[in-house]
Amino acid sequence: MTADAPGVMEIRGALARLRRGTGLPVAFGGLVDAGHRWIRISELNGNDTAALRSLAVTAGNGLGGKAIALARPCAVVDYSSSQQISHEYDAAVAEEGLRSVLAVPVVVRRRVRGVLYGALRSAQPLGDRVLGAAVAAARDVEQALVVRDEVGELLAVGAAAGAAAADAARAGGAAAAGAGWEQVREAHAALRALAPRIGDPALRAELLAVCGLLTPGAAGAGASGGVGAAGASGGVGVAGASGAVGVALTPREVDVLACVAAGATNAGAGERLGLGVETVKSYLRSAMRKLGAHTRGEAVAAARRAGALP
Repeated sequence: MTADAPGVMEIRGALARLRRGTGLPVAFGGLVDAGHRWIRISELNGNDTAALRSLAVTAGNGLGGKAIALARPCAVVDYSSSQQISHEYDAAVAEEGLRSVLAVPVVVRRRVRGVLYGALRSAQPLGDRVLGAAVAAARDVEQALVVRDEVGELLAVGAAAGAAAADAARAGGAAAAGAGWEQVREAHAALRALAPRIGDPALRAELLAVCGLLTPGAAGAGASGGVGAAGASGGVGVAGASGAVGVALTPREVDVLACVAAGATNAGAGERLGLGVETVKSYLRSAMRKLGAHTRGEAVAAARRAGALP
């Protein structure tokens, strides 16, 4: 299967939640194969057979294909006899013993990225409660995919800006290098703001590790989490104004400093991080105290000198 593994994990989690929340005996689904107009069913929950596994459902064909083509939920009370859909996949559906089926598309930026199915082994209406739960599960997957897309875009921006800044610095172009670093700082702040929204611990840790690579101190930081090194939680150990190592900034303190470094006001940092203005001020005051700084600018400068910020 060519679909991305992280997206598959989100589908798997959504199917499990759908069954727990509705009591449906069977749920299954998958993502759109890259570059194609079909989804491949990769995840099954509650199935008795492997009949549906790896089935490629083309847009317009069957119930799932109809949901892809229309980009909206579709349902049938009795799959095999329904006149509302085509019947290319009847054999697989019958082998699994499914009758009443619903299909909900996962739509991101107006593009169908996957389909979630829920099914009964009897021919009876699924009802609004089940449909609502399936739609909510699809929305969860959509939000996770949006975050992943944003992460990918920001990583690309940060990598390109960092490379451009390094090239400009080697060529002696201070202005171009400065502009490149501003892009790196903006990407770093945006990535840190996204991290708390990511449910997958492995992806979150990977994102925070990349944030560490965007900071000047990353290359010289050891596994112990010294100057500029981001720990698994996203916090960092930095040197204070006196130069002594041992000041430990919390993840949220680093998040706030990253936003401030990118030019955000307290209100802007709060909006980006999902925090109240007073909470932002509290984190900022704490970071300033730890860094021995008297102003926002001094705190950012100290964090940059220590390698905690790009």
